[in-house]
Amino acid sequence: MNLLVNGDAEKGPGGTAEPVGRVDGWVVRQGAPALVGYDVGGGYPTPGSPGPGEAGARFFSGGNSAVTTLVQEVPVPTTGPTGHGAVDAGRVRYVLSGWLGGYAAQEDGVRLSVEFRDRAGTPLALSVLGPVTAAERAHATALLERSAEAAVPPGARSARVQLSFTRTGTGGGTSNDGYADAISLRLTTTGRRK
Repeated sequence: MNLLVNGDAEKGPGGTAEPVGRVDGWVVRQGAPALVGYDVGGGYPTPGSPGPGEAGARFFSGGNSAVTTLVQEVPVPTTGPTGHGAVDAGRVRYVLSGWLGGYAAQEDGVRLSVEFRDRAGTPLALSVLGPVTAAERAHATALLERSAEAAVPPGARSARVQLSFTRTGTGGGTSNDGYADAISLRLTTTGRRK
């Protein structure tokens, strides 16, 4: 089960290339993102562009801000197979994944990260994905899948997931053409016991 709310940009305001003031499930920490429809055109990704196989109607972009940051705080389950006891025993792993990309030969991009924290908010572990470079996209408008998997550190009680869109200033234009879709954080058990 995806622990993130609205990891696919489908909920709340949006659907055009215009920036929005809020994003369901996420806190806008910097800038103003856009939740762009795959049907907008004008050079944005379309249903025929490389991207998620089961893409919905929209994806995240950086809007018109030089830097746009979205954050979501996720509690580690208290009980159950991926709860605190299993985490502290080293039996829980996480998979962070998302489709990240950009526009044509421009280097605008997005970083996806997860930081696990203990009860006091002290960082315990960090994974960072992206940005996907123009060369990795073969200089095409595209989103490519990226993922990271590791053990949830013992003592973890929350995870901070962050999307950071950055406009490089190369290639012209005022749009922050870092793109993201299908963002997911999942927990699994290893079955190993200490």
